[in-house]
Amino acid sequence: MDITWDEPSPAAAALIVEALAQIVDPPQGWMDEFNWAALQGVRLDEIVDDAVLMDALRSTNEGNLEQWAQHNLVAPGARVPVRVVDDGTEMVREMVRRGLDAGMLDAFRTAQAVAWRRWMEVCFSVTDDVALLHEVLDLTSQSISAFVDDTVAALADQIDVARAQLAGDTHAERRAAVALILEGAPIAQARAEAQLHYRLAGPQIAVVLTATTAAMSRLEELCDEIMSANRLSMRLNVLAGADRLWVWFPTGALDIGPALEGVEGVRIAIGQPGHGREGFRRSHFQALAANQTVTRLGSTRTVVRYDDLALIGAMSDDRAVVDDFVSETLGELATADPELRECLRVWFAERCNSTTTATRLYTHRNTVVRRVARASELLPVPLSHNAISVAAALEVLQWLP
Repeated sequence: MDITWDEPSPAAAALIVEALAQIVDPPQGWMDEFNWAALQGVRLDEIVDDAVLMDALRSTNEGNLEQWAQHNLVAPGARVPVRVVDDGTEMVREMVRRGLDAGMLDAFRTAQAVAWRRWMEVCFSVTDDVALLHEVLDLTSQSISAFVDDTVAALADQIDVARAQLAGDTHAERRAAVALILEGAPIAQARAEAQLHYRLAGPQIAVVLTATTAAMSRLEELCDEIMSANRLSMRLNVLAGADRLWVWFPTGALDIGPALEGVEGVRIAIGQPGHGREGFRRSHFQALAANQTVTRLGSTRTVVRYDDLALIGAMSDDRAVVDDFVSETLGELATADPELRECLRVWFAERCNSTTTATRLYTHRNTVVRRVARASELLPVPLSHNAISVAAALEVLQWLP
């Protein structure tokens, strides 16, 4: 129900404008006190380490104060409309993502008490007319209270909408919590784990599964198969798109069995093992990087690990640049017998040891020596002058279609 009150007398309206003129540029100490009071609201101590949210709260708090003051300069003592800005809506979403609810709106009540006390001091400093003071304080008290009530009600509605959106989609709730962790936001670990139903402490390996042609249901099946192969009892899944699944496994080593290596219609990108919250983040970004690199290269490989692609991913985002590097570095070897390139690649991996290379390739040492020699002949620059570039180019070439 709308509450109305009498319009101010000309003298009261003039006094309100005169008092507001005294606080057009309020002392910084007043603003600090005003903002500090807002942080005494319910559970807002949980965001004091989050610089972004703290700035948003201060901006909203000070914006509301300016809204009331500016409106009263034009219409002294009148009802002030709620301040509507995109930043306020975003702040509400961020608060809800952190598990806060309408209780946080208590911040506006605590700030109101400080603002009212300062406003009375200013009013008493500009007049000693008791009757006029009574009228001004009565009118502005109603105006301030109505403005805060209206603001709180509007924000409560926004909170209800945001909470309903999250509650109606478990994947959305997980994505919200995961996003905070990946952003490095100071969300309490206990709350994050409660929202995720997953333990962030301990070993972590992140995987990005992409359905290139297979159905999304196949990704869930593969996760079950990976858990079974590694004897794991839990995992965290987050639906990251119509064709993509982000997954975390609580383990320090992940075995992708032969059955999964050749699975069709799916790509599995795996980050390095990590530990705790930072390992959770780092392994995920590595899995994303590996997935992006192999996509850029146009590779048809099913299982890719960050370790295998870190060098290639660091080389260039431009496929044409990568192709030119391979072509110019390998020369005729780039289109020669694949056995020659693979032999030389493994020879590098085995630290130029022909014996261990032969063991790894299930062939004779003399065969390795001959293939390395023949591969070297096809290079545009002698191997002894360009070994590092050749090794890098061979690593790239094995991923190209």
